[in-house]
Amino acid sequence: MTDSQSTRVQEETQSTDLEVARDFLAEAYAGQQWSADQTRQPFSFRYTAVGDQAMTLRTIRFDGHLDGVMTPSKDFVVQWTNKGRGTITTDSATIEMEHGRPQLWPQQGAAFSYDDYDQRIVQINRTALETVAGERGIAAANLQLDHTIRPDDRALQVWRSSVQLISHTVMDRHASPLLQAEMGRLGALALLELYPVASAALPDELLLPKNSHIRLAVEYIHEHAHLPITTDDVAQVANLSLRALQHAFRRLFAVSPNAYIRRVRLDRVRDALLAGDPTSTSIGDVAKHWGFAHAGRFSAAYADQHGEYPRDTLRRA
Repeated sequence: MTDSQSTRVQEETQSTDLEVARDFLAEAYAGQQWSADQTRQPFSFRYTAVGDQAMTLRTIRFDGHLDGVMTPSKDFVVQWTNKGRGTITTDSATIEMEHGRPQLWPQQGAAFSYDDYDQRIVQINRTALETVAGERGIAAANLQLDHTIRPDDRALQVWRSSVQLISHTVMDRHASPLLQAEMGRLGALALLELYPVASAALPDELLLPKNSHIRLAVEYIHEHAHLPITTDDVAQVANLSLRALQHAFRRLFAVSPNAYIRRVRLDRVRDALLAGDPTSTSIGDVAKHWGFAHAGRFSAAYADQHGEYPRDTLRRA
């Protein structure tokens, strides 16, 4: 662990001066065109941040009106409000904040407007998330999270339980740097469960409304390929019968759902081999990690899909 990884973040500030509070937040978040006004209640402001370089937990209480523009960010920010009103506006949509429901901040930037709000924020460094995503076979270049997705109840429960544990730990000033680092990892895992990785390689046809169920199925496969998912699982997520799922996959991809899952996993194997060290990476271990136990069949399937054998891919790493 490097010194930068173990550096603890702990900050707290408060003010009853509207302009001081506005300028503090605008500087902290590299904001643009920020403006603030007083509302009917007396103005007060409080900000806290705890964590480390990989992840911080932040709270903002702002008894007033605040609006502005957030520029694009490399970090991943999940925020929710416990009181007040808030909206986030991108080029394509306006999101109304719901109390207690987490919302991923659009990485391309967005305009916002908040009134008399109490906000919670979990900010995860991109490098930290890339490390955890890489263990799932997701290349750093493909790490894009879809902020428009509305997380389901299971993902919300995982997120809330994880944040509760993380908060309890990072608030403990006696927690070791190692434990702090583990909390960052837990936060990254929970975020990947909360918001699926957006695939930039989905066929345009999947964007058509008539194929919305299949898009859910495909996104689920890409996000959960590292788990022992079945076609029954995929059909349930897509709200389709198994027969309808199979028919749709053959119509759109000319393969069965099982074959599509295998194809995604073979892509993940290729990503892992290209990122590996030719002197130490075991092709067999990588293959087993992605569910390919039979070396001969794996090698043949890999060559059929990628036009070369696994050992050739690893040599070029």
